Amino acid sequence: MKMQHCSGAELKKYISFCKEIYKDDENFRDSLTDILKMILYKKGEFCKNAEITPFIITQGDRIAAVCTFIIAEKLSDTLQIAFFEARKECQEAVDIIVDTAKEKCRAEGLKKITVGLNGHVNYGLGLLASDFDKPACFGSSYNPPYYTDYFTKHSTKEYVLTSYLTDMERHSMEAEQKILDRICRNFTFRIADFRHLEPEMEIYTSLNNICFNGHPFYFERTFEEDYELFRQFKAFISGENLIIAEKEGKPVGFMLWYPDFNQLIPPGGRIGLSTYIKNKLVGWKIDRFKIVEIGIIPEYRNSGVVLGLFNKCTELTKHRYKWCEAGWILDTNNKSKGFGVRWADKEYKSYKAYEIEV
Repeated sequence: MKMQHCSGAELKKYISFCKEIYKDDENFRDSLTDILKMILYKKGEFCKNAEITPFIITQGDRIAAVCTFIIAEKLSDTLQIAFFEARKECQEAVDIIVDTAKEKCRAEGLKKITVGLNGHVNYGLGLLASDFDKPACFGSSYNPPYYTDYFTKHSTKEYVLTSYLTDMERHSMEAEQKILDRICRNFTFRIADFRHLEPEMEIYTSLNNICFNGHPFYFERTFEEDYELFRQFKAFISGENLIIAEKEGKPVGFMLWYPDFNQLIPPGGRIGLSTYIKNKLVGWKIDRFKIVEIGIIPEYRNSGVVLGLFNKCTELTKHRYKWCEAGWILDTNNKSKGFGVRWADKEYKSYKAYEIEV
Protein backbone atom coordinates (compact mmCIF):
# COMPACT_ATOMS: atom_id res chain seq x y z
CA MET A 1 0.00 0.00 0.00
CA LYS A 2 1.08 3.56 -0.67
CA MET A 3 0.18 6.74 1.22
CA GLN A 4 0.53 9.97 -0.70
CA HIS A 5 -0.32 13.61 -0.18
CA CYS A 6 -3.04 14.71 -2.58
CA SER A 7 -3.80 18.12 -4.03
CA GLY A 8 -5.35 19.72 -7.10
CA ALA A 9 -7.38 17.31 -9.22
CA GLU A 10 -6.70 14.45 -6.77
CA LEU A 11 -8.92 16.16 -4.18
CA LYS A 12 -11.91 15.26 -6.33
CA LYS A 13 -10.90 11.60 -6.02
CA TYR A 14 -10.81 12.02 -2.23
CA ILE A 15 -14.35 13.45 -2.19
CA SER A 16 -15.66 10.85 -4.65
CA PHE A 17 -14.22 8.03 -2.54
CA CYS A 18 -16.02 9.36 0.56
CA LYS A 19 -19.32 9.20 -1.33
CA GLU A 20 -18.54 5.72 -2.68
CA ILE A 21 -18.27 4.29 0.84
CA TYR A 22 -21.96 5.09 1.45
CA LYS A 23 -23.46 4.64 -2.01
CA ASP A 24 -25.72 1.72 -1.00
CA ASP A 25 -26.46 2.83 2.57
CA GLU A 26 -30.11 3.82 3.06
CA ASN A 27 -29.35 5.41 6.45
CA PHE A 28 -26.63 7.74 5.20
CA ARG A 29 -27.23 11.48 4.74
CA ASP A 30 -24.32 13.61 3.62
CA SER A 31 -23.71 16.28 6.25
CA LEU A 32 -19.93 16.57 5.87
CA THR A 33 -19.11 17.16 2.19
CA ASP A 34 -19.55 20.94 2.36
CA ILE A 35 -17.25 21.15 5.39
CA LEU A 36 -14.83 18.65 3.84
CA LYS A 37 -14.57 20.77 0.69
CA MET A 38 -13.93 23.86 2.79
CA ILE A 39 -11.09 22.05 4.57
CA LEU A 40 -9.56 20.36 1.52
CA TYR A 41 -9.60 23.51 -0.60
CA LYS A 42 -8.60 25.69 2.39
CA LYS A 43 -11.32 28.24 1.80
CA GLY A 44 -12.82 28.73 5.25
CA GLU A 45 -11.88 30.85 8.25
CA PHE A 46 -10.73 27.78 10.17
CA CYS A 47 -8.17 26.99 7.47
CA LYS A 48 -6.36 30.31 8.00
CA ASN A 49 -5.02 29.02 11.30
CA ALA A 50 -4.39 25.34 10.63
CA GLU A 51 -1.95 23.10 8.80
CA ILE A 52 -4.02 20.83 6.56
CA THR A 53 -2.60 17.84 4.66
CA PRO A 54 -4.95 15.45 2.81
CA PHE A 55 -3.84 11.90 1.98
CA ILE A 56 -4.97 9.08 -0.25
CA ILE A 57 -3.88 5.52 0.56
CA THR A 58 -3.88 3.24 -2.45
CA GLN A 59 -3.50 -0.47 -3.07
CA GLY A 60 -2.48 -0.85 -6.68
CA ASP A 61 -4.74 1.46 -8.66
CA ARG A 62 -7.55 1.31 -6.07
CA ILE A 63 -8.10 3.73 -3.19
CA ALA A 64 -8.23 1.89 0.14
CA ALA A 65 -8.61 4.84 2.51
CA VAL A 66 -8.41 8.63 2.81
CA CYS A 67 -7.71 10.99 5.69
CA THR A 68 -6.55 14.51 6.42
CA PHE A 69 -3.88 15.48 8.92
CA ILE A 70 -4.84 18.69 10.71
CA ILE A 71 -2.74 20.68 13.17
CA ALA A 72 -4.81 23.60 14.43
CA GLU A 73 -2.98 26.65 15.71
CA LYS A 74 -4.90 26.57 19.00
CA LEU A 75 -4.40 22.83 19.45
CA SER A 76 -0.83 22.93 18.28
CA ASP A 77 0.47 19.95 20.26
CA THR A 78 -1.97 17.58 18.55
CA LEU A 79 -2.19 15.99 15.11
CA GLN A 80 -5.73 15.13 14.09
CA ILE A 81 -6.46 12.19 11.81
CA ALA A 82 -9.61 13.77 10.42
CA PHE A 83 -12.20 13.12 7.69
CA PHE A 84 -11.22 9.46 7.63
CA GLU A 85 -12.96 6.99 5.33
CA ALA A 86 -11.93 3.46 4.35
CA ARG A 87 -13.07 0.24 2.75
CA LYS A 88 -13.62 -2.97 4.68
CA GLU A 89 -10.62 -5.12 5.57
CA CYS A 90 -8.11 -2.30 5.20
CA GLN A 91 -6.38 -2.48 8.58
CA GLU A 92 -3.01 -2.21 6.84
CA ALA A 93 -4.00 1.17 5.39
CA VAL A 94 -4.97 2.40 8.86
CA ASP A 95 -1.70 1.13 10.33
CA ILE A 96 0.19 3.11 7.69
CA ILE A 97 -1.84 6.24 8.50
CA VAL A 98 -1.12 5.95 12.23
CA ASP A 99 2.57 5.17 11.72
CA THR A 100 2.95 8.16 9.39
CA ALA A 101 1.16 10.39 11.89
CA LYS A 102 3.49 9.24 14.67
CA GLU A 103 6.56 9.94 12.55
CA LYS A 104 5.33 13.47 11.86
CA CYS A 105 4.59 14.07 15.52
CA ARG A 106 8.05 12.94 16.59
CA ALA A 107 9.70 15.06 13.92
CA GLU A 108 7.75 18.18 14.93
CA GLY A 109 7.53 17.67 18.68
CA LEU A 110 3.79 17.05 18.86
CA LYS A 111 2.45 15.19 21.90
CA LYS A 112 -0.52 13.20 20.68
CA ILE A 113 -2.82 12.12 17.86
CA THR A 114 -6.61 12.26 17.86
CA VAL A 115 -9.08 10.21 15.84
CA GLY A 116 -12.72 11.26 15.52
CA LEU A 117 -12.17 15.02 15.66
CA ASN A 118 -12.79 16.71 12.30
CA GLY A 119 -10.92 19.97 12.68
CA HIS A 120 -13.08 21.34 15.50
CA VAL A 121 -15.90 19.88 17.61
CA ASN A 122 -18.32 22.21 15.80
CA TYR A 123 -17.53 20.33 12.57
CA GLY A 124 -17.74 16.86 14.06
CA LEU A 125 -16.53 14.70 16.94
CA GLY A 126 -16.79 10.97 17.42
CA LEU A 127 -17.07 7.86 15.29
CA LEU A 128 -20.48 6.19 15.46
CA ALA A 129 -20.15 3.06 17.62
CA SER A 130 -23.72 1.71 17.80
CA ASP A 131 -27.16 1.70 16.12
CA PHE A 132 -25.81 1.58 12.59
CA ASP A 133 -29.23 0.44 11.38
CA LYS A 134 -30.89 3.74 12.36
CA PRO A 135 -30.92 6.94 10.29
CA ALA A 136 -28.48 9.62 11.39
CA CYS A 137 -29.93 12.83 12.82
CA PHE A 138 -28.82 15.98 10.98
CA GLY A 139 -25.32 16.98 12.10
CA SER A 140 -24.58 13.65 13.81
CA SER A 141 -21.62 11.47 12.90
CA TYR A 142 -22.30 8.43 10.76
CA ASN A 143 -19.90 5.76 9.52
CA PRO A 144 -19.63 2.01 8.85
CA PRO A 145 -19.38 -0.22 11.95
CA TYR A 146 -15.82 -1.35 11.23
CA TYR A 147 -14.22 2.11 11.67
CA THR A 148 -13.91 1.86 15.44
CA ASP A 149 -12.29 -1.58 15.10
CA TYR A 150 -9.54 -0.07 12.97
CA PHE A 151 -8.31 2.26 15.72
CA THR A 152 -8.82 0.19 18.87
CA LYS A 153 -5.39 -1.47 18.58
CA HIS A 154 -3.66 1.92 18.34
CA SER A 155 -5.64 3.81 20.98
CA THR A 156 -4.06 4.75 24.30
CA LYS A 157 -7.21 6.55 25.51
CA GLU A 158 -10.77 5.95 24.39
CA TYR A 159 -13.59 8.44 24.94
CA VAL A 160 -17.21 7.27 24.85
CA LEU A 161 -19.92 9.80 24.04
CA THR A 162 -23.62 9.04 24.47
CA SER A 163 -26.74 10.62 22.98
CA TYR A 164 -30.19 10.47 24.55
CA LEU A 165 -33.70 10.10 23.14
CA THR A 166 -36.89 11.61 24.56
CA ASP A 167 -40.53 11.11 23.59
CA MET A 168 -41.80 14.70 23.59
CA GLU A 169 -45.45 13.59 23.59
CA ARG A 170 -44.95 12.12 27.06
CA HIS A 171 -42.42 14.68 28.28
CA SER A 172 -43.52 17.25 30.85
CA MET A 173 -41.84 19.89 33.02
CA GLU A 174 -44.79 20.16 35.45
CA ALA A 175 -42.97 18.36 38.28
CA GLU A 176 -40.28 21.07 38.25
CA GLN A 177 -42.67 24.04 38.08
CA LYS A 178 -41.91 25.42 41.56
CA ILE A 179 -38.18 25.25 40.92
CA LEU A 180 -38.68 26.79 37.49
CA ASP A 181 -40.63 29.70 38.97
CA ARG A 182 -37.64 30.51 41.17
CA ILE A 183 -35.17 30.06 38.31
CA CYS A 184 -37.17 32.35 36.03
CA ARG A 185 -37.21 35.06 38.69
CA ASN A 186 -33.40 35.05 38.70
CA PHE A 187 -32.68 34.45 35.01
CA THR A 188 -34.21 35.27 31.65
CA PHE A 189 -34.28 32.88 28.72
CA ARG A 190 -34.58 34.49 25.31
CA ILE A 191 -34.33 33.38 21.71
CA ALA A 192 -31.59 34.90 19.58
CA ASP A 193 -32.33 37.78 17.23
CA PHE A 194 -30.95 36.65 13.88
CA ARG A 195 -31.79 40.04 12.36
CA HIS A 196 -28.62 41.00 14.21
CA LEU A 197 -26.63 37.84 13.56
CA GLU A 198 -23.16 39.26 14.16
CA PRO A 199 -23.65 40.40 17.79
CA GLU A 200 -25.54 37.20 18.59
CA MET A 201 -22.69 35.15 17.15
CA GLU A 202 -20.24 37.12 19.28
CA ILE A 203 -22.23 36.02 22.34
CA TYR A 204 -22.38 32.43 21.09
CA THR A 205 -18.62 32.27 20.45
CA SER A 206 -17.76 33.86 23.78
CA LEU A 207 -20.02 31.46 25.69
CA ASN A 208 -18.58 28.45 23.86
CA ASN A 209 -15.03 29.46 24.70
CA ILE A 210 -15.89 29.96 28.39
CA CYS A 211 -18.24 27.01 28.86
CA PHE A 212 -16.17 24.35 27.09
CA ASN A 213 -12.73 25.41 28.24
CA GLY A 214 -11.04 22.24 29.46
CA HIS A 215 -13.17 19.85 27.35
CA PRO A 216 -10.78 17.13 26.08
CA PHE A 217 -11.31 18.02 22.40
CA TYR A 218 -12.38 21.66 22.52
CA PHE A 219 -10.12 24.59 21.70
CA GLU A 220 -10.85 28.28 21.39
CA ARG A 221 -13.06 29.32 18.54
CA THR A 222 -13.12 32.66 16.68
CA PHE A 223 -16.21 34.74 15.90
CA GLU A 224 -15.38 34.59 12.20
CA GLU A 225 -15.45 30.76 12.21
CA ASP A 226 -18.81 30.55 13.97
CA TYR A 227 -20.35 33.33 11.89
CA GLU A 228 -19.29 31.55 8.71
CA LEU A 229 -20.85 28.27 9.88
CA PHE A 230 -24.16 29.82 10.97
CA ARG A 231 -24.42 31.92 7.84
CA GLN A 232 -24.37 28.72 5.74
CA PHE A 233 -27.52 27.48 7.51
CA LYS A 234 -29.30 30.79 8.04
CA ALA A 235 -31.98 29.84 5.49
CA PHE A 236 -32.88 26.76 7.54
CA ILE A 237 -32.77 27.93 11.14
CA SER A 238 -34.11 30.95 13.02
CA GLY A 239 -33.53 32.75 16.29
CA GLU A 240 -35.59 30.22 18.24
CA ASN A 241 -32.90 27.61 17.60
CA LEU A 242 -30.42 29.47 19.81
CA ILE A 243 -31.67 30.03 23.36
CA ILE A 244 -29.60 32.38 25.51
CA ALA A 245 -29.80 32.49 29.31
CA GLU A 246 -29.07 35.84 30.94
CA LYS A 247 -28.54 37.14 34.45
CA GLU A 248 -29.35 40.86 34.67
CA GLY A 249 -28.55 41.20 30.96
CA LYS A 250 -25.31 39.20 31.12
CA PRO A 251 -25.24 35.99 29.00
CA VAL A 252 -24.50 33.01 31.26
CA GLY A 253 -25.52 30.01 29.17
CA PHE A 254 -27.06 28.80 25.93
CA MET A 255 -28.72 25.92 24.13
CA LEU A 256 -28.50 25.27 20.39
CA TRP A 257 -31.11 23.02 18.79
CA TYR A 258 -32.51 22.47 15.32
CA PRO A 259 -34.97 20.22 13.44
CA ASP A 260 -33.73 16.96 11.96
CA PHE A 261 -33.44 18.13 8.35
CA ASN A 262 -32.20 14.67 7.41
CA GLN A 263 -35.85 13.61 7.36
CA LEU A 264 -36.26 15.81 4.28
CA ILE A 265 -33.12 14.51 2.53
CA PRO A 266 -33.02 11.31 0.42
CA PRO A 267 -30.37 8.61 1.09
CA GLY A 268 -26.95 9.89 0.06
CA GLY A 269 -28.25 13.45 -0.37
CA ARG A 270 -27.30 16.62 1.47
CA ILE A 271 -29.03 19.77 2.61
CA GLY A 272 -29.82 22.18 -0.21
CA LEU A 273 -32.56 23.91 -2.18
CA SER A 274 -34.89 20.90 -2.20
CA THR A 275 -34.57 20.71 1.60
CA TYR A 276 -35.49 24.38 1.86
CA ILE A 277 -38.54 23.92 -0.38
CA LYS A 278 -39.77 20.91 1.58
CA ASN A 279 -39.22 22.68 4.90
CA LYS A 280 -40.45 26.21 4.14
CA LEU A 281 -42.80 25.97 1.19
CA VAL A 282 -44.25 22.48 0.99
CA GLY A 283 -44.31 21.91 4.74
CA TRP A 284 -43.05 18.34 4.94
CA LYS A 285 -43.35 17.05 8.47
CA ILE A 286 -40.24 16.69 10.61
CA ASP A 287 -40.98 14.79 13.82
CA ARG A 288 -37.56 14.95 15.50
CA PHE A 289 -35.27 17.72 16.66
CA LYS A 290 -31.75 17.64 18.02
CA ILE A 291 -30.24 19.47 20.96
CA VAL A 292 -26.75 20.16 19.67
CA GLU A 293 -25.06 22.08 22.46
CA ILE A 294 -25.74 23.18 26.03
CA GLY A 295 -23.23 25.39 27.81
CA ILE A 296 -23.30 27.13 31.20
CA ILE A 297 -20.46 29.34 32.43
CA PRO A 298 -18.79 27.75 35.50
CA GLU A 299 -20.14 30.05 38.24
CA TYR A 300 -23.77 29.31 37.27
CA ARG A 301 -23.62 25.55 36.73
CA ASN A 302 -25.40 24.82 40.02
CA SER A 303 -27.97 27.59 39.69
CA GLY A 304 -30.67 25.76 37.74
CA VAL A 305 -29.91 27.54 34.46
CA VAL A 306 -29.75 24.24 32.58
CA LEU A 307 -33.28 23.38 33.76
CA GLY A 308 -34.47 26.79 32.57
CA LEU A 309 -32.93 26.19 29.16
CA PHE A 310 -34.65 22.81 28.87
CA ASN A 311 -37.93 24.41 29.92
CA LYS A 312 -37.64 27.12 27.25
CA CYS A 313 -36.76 24.48 24.66
CA THR A 314 -39.81 22.43 25.71
CA GLU A 315 -42.04 25.49 25.31
CA LEU A 316 -40.72 26.02 21.77
CA THR A 317 -40.91 22.40 20.62
CA LYS A 318 -43.87 20.84 22.47
CA HIS A 319 -46.59 19.57 20.10
CA ARG A 320 -44.32 20.28 17.11
CA TYR A 321 -42.00 17.27 17.35
CA LYS A 322 -42.45 13.75 18.65
CA TRP A 323 -38.80 12.99 19.38
CA CYS A 324 -35.82 14.84 20.77
CA GLU A 325 -32.29 13.53 20.34
CA ALA A 326 -29.95 15.23 22.79
CA GLY A 327 -26.50 15.45 21.20
CA TRP A 328 -23.82 13.52 22.98
CA ILE A 329 -22.31 13.68 26.45
CA LEU A 330 -18.88 12.41 27.42
CA ASP A 331 -19.13 9.44 29.76
CA THR A 332 -16.68 11.22 32.09
CA ASN A 333 -19.08 14.18 32.46
CA ASN A 334 -21.08 12.68 35.32
CA LYS A 335 -23.15 15.77 36.09
CA SER A 336 -24.38 16.26 32.52
CA LYS A 337 -24.82 12.53 32.06
CA GLY A 338 -26.97 12.36 35.18
CA PHE A 339 -29.18 15.17 33.96
CA GLY A 340 -29.47 13.49 30.56
CA VAL A 341 -30.63 10.26 32.17
CA ARG A 342 -33.27 12.09 34.27
CA TRP A 343 -34.58 14.22 31.40
CA ALA A 344 -34.50 11.65 28.60
CA ASP A 345 -36.33 8.35 28.19
CA LYS A 346 -33.22 6.35 27.40
CA GLU A 347 -29.64 6.32 26.23
CA TYR A 348 -29.56 6.20 22.46
CA LYS A 349 -26.49 6.13 20.24
CA SER A 350 -22.87 5.92 21.33
CA TYR A 351 -19.80 7.41 19.68
CA LYS A 352 -16.08 6.99 20.25
CA ALA A 353 -13.07 9.24 19.90
CA TYR A 354 -9.47 8.25 20.47
CA GLU A 355 -6.16 9.61 21.61
CA ILE A 356 -2.93 7.96 20.51
CA GLU A 357 0.30 8.71 22.33
CA VAL A 358 3.33 9.33 20.17
